[in-house]
Amino acid sequence: MKKETILKEVKSWGLILAFFAFLYFTGLLPVVQGAIQSVLLSTGLIKPNLERVDRTDESFDYSGSFQDFEGNTIQLSDYRGKTLFINLWASWCGPCRAEMPHISELYKSIQDQEGIEFLMIGLDNEFEKSKNLIESKSWAFPAMHASYGLNRSLQSQSIPTTLVVNPKGKVVFYQEGMSNFNTDEFRNFLVSQ
Repeated sequence: MKKETILKEVKSWGLILAFFAFLYFTGLLPVVQGAIQSVLLSTGLIKPNLERVDRTDESFDYSGSFQDFEGNTIQLSDYRGKTLFINLWASWCGPCRAEMPHISELYKSIQDQEGIEFLMIGLDNEFEKSKNLIESKSWAFPAMHASYGLNRSLQSQSIPTTLVVNPKGKVVFYQEGMSNFNTDEFRNFLVSQ
């Protein structure tokens, strides 16, 4: 290779690395990742797999409490007898950010449906990080923070994790990873519980 060609390649790679370093050190990397992944979800290429239920018929543990972003304590036991859409997320998680606009649209479409509740539970180590993300967006769903920890039913190996609990207290849907939940198929699944 010629010296000029090598120099040109080094400059190109240097610019690429500088760009990613800038995104990383400014904290914009999850934002950019989330935006790209959200666009992919919008295409319909990634959908929730209603066939895959890893924890079917597992009884849900209603013990525990959370803190909403106004500082109120939310008791999980208050949601017995309802269909629960639960999503575990963190502010630094690109896939979490990617699916949140779609979850917000799903929530808007069924928020008046009797007996269905959404619990968007932030898992950041710092309460303020979760709160700041939610307050900086115009998402419609109710969000809270896992300030007091998670019970055994909410333990997960990765985030985002989404589960649906039916009114009888059984887990009927469990998925680790992002999806576009704002589909007619998933909406009908939720309403049918």
